[in-house]
Amino acid sequence: MGDATFPGSGWEGFIATRFVPISDFECLIYLVADPQVPPCCPGCRRSCSLIHDTTTRRVRDRDLFEYRVWLEVPVRRVRCPRCGVGREALSWLAPRARLTHRLRQHVEVLLSLLPLKQIAGLTGLHWHTLKTIDKARLARDLPEPDLSLVRYLVMDEFALFKGHRYASVVIDAETRQVLWVGEGRSREAVRPCFEWLGPHCEHIEAVAMDMNTAMDLEVQAWCPKARVVYDLFHVIAKFGREVIDRVRVDQANQLRQDKPARRAVKRSRWLLLRNPENLKADQADELKTLLDLNQPLMVVYLMKSQLKELWYARTERAARWRWTRWFNMAQASGLAPLIRFARRLKPYAEGIIASATYRLNTSVLEGMNNRIKVIKRMAYGYRDSDYFFLKIKAAFPGNPR
Repeated sequence: MGDATFPGSGWEGFIATRFVPISDFECLIYLVADPQVPPCCPGCRRSCSLIHDTTTRRVRDRDLFEYRVWLEVPVRRVRCPRCGVGREALSWLAPRARLTHRLRQHVEVLLSLLPLKQIAGLTGLHWHTLKTIDKARLARDLPEPDLSLVRYLVMDEFALFKGHRYASVVIDAETRQVLWVGEGRSREAVRPCFEWLGPHCEHIEAVAMDMNTAMDLEVQAWCPKARVVYDLFHVIAKFGREVIDRVRVDQANQLRQDKPARRAVKRSRWLLLRNPENLKADQADELKTLLDLNQPLMVVYLMKSQLKELWYARTERAARWRWTRWFNMAQASGLAPLIRFARRLKPYAEGIIASATYRLNTSVLEGMNNRIKVIKRMAYGYRDSDYFFLKIKAAFPGNPR
C-alpha cells in the first residue's frame, strides 16, 4: 500500500493517489478528481463546476506488469445550466462502462487474432464481455458494400447447427464479398436479403444457386431482370445420388448369384462418382473392366459426362441443343432412375442453359463453407447467430474491384 501520483497515465481529469495490491496478481489504484480540471457536461461538452453528487465506480484498465489493474473512480454528476443534471463525460471511460477505452482497444486487437476462450484466459474477462466487445467492433468496422455495383449474386446454404438447421449466405460473385447471411433456407428466410437490396434488385443480372426452388422463386419475384443459373456441382452430385447410386444398387441386387461380380459392383461407388482425371492408373483399369461388363452402369456413367457438357457450351443455342439431345437419350435409356431424374431436371433446364451466358457457379461458396466451419469450431459453436454472421462477413470482406 502506498501513495503516488501518475502524471500522463491516461486518466484525464483524475490523479492517482494510492496503489494497493489486493492479491498476488491484482492491484487497486485509487483516483481523485484533479482540482485544476473541471468536469465536462455530457450534453454540450462544456466545463461545468456545479457538482450534483458523486458516486464511486470500480473499472478495469490494462494490466501493469504482472498485475491486473482495477481503478476506483469517483464519477460526478454535474448540474449544467443548459442541459440539466448529467453524469460527467470522460475521455477515457464510456458512460456506465466497466472497462477503460485503453483496455477495450487492447482487447479488440486480441479479438482479431485469437479465439474468445484464449483471450478470456489472458485477460481474466468473461467470454460474454469479450463477445459484446467483439460484436460492437465488427458492427462498427465492417465495410458497407456498394450495392450500386453489384450485378451478379451467388446464393447457397450451410449447416448452422446439428439437426438439419441451416443458414443462407449471399455473396457478390465479382468481389466475393459476403453481402448477407440469414438463418433458414426457405423463401421467407431469404426474403430479408432482397428487402435489404431494395431498388438495387433491378440491377441484378444473374444469380447462381443450387436447385433450391424456394430461392429460385424469391429471385424471380424480386429481381425481374435476373437469370437464375444452376450450379454444375450440385446437379452432378444429385445425379450421383439419385441415378448412379440407384442403378448400382439395382445391378448389385440382380447379381446375388454371382458374388464376385456383386461385390465388384457394390464397391464401385467412388469409381463411378469420381472424375476420370482424378483416377489412378489401376483405378481407371478397374473402372473400364466394370463398365465393359455392365451396360446399365456404362450408360449412366456416360450420361453423367454428357450432362456436364451442358455447362461448357459456348452459346445458349448450343446448350439448348445439348440439353434436348441429353433429355431424349435419357428417356430412351430404359433406366427408370435416369428417366425420373431427367423429368425432374426439365423444369430447371433454362437455369442450366443460362450458364452459357453467365459463367457463374457456387464453387467459391463451397470453399467459404470450409472456412465457416473453422470459425464455428474455433468458438466451439455460437449461441448468438447475429454475432456468428458478423464473424462470417468479417472473414470475407471481398476483393477490390
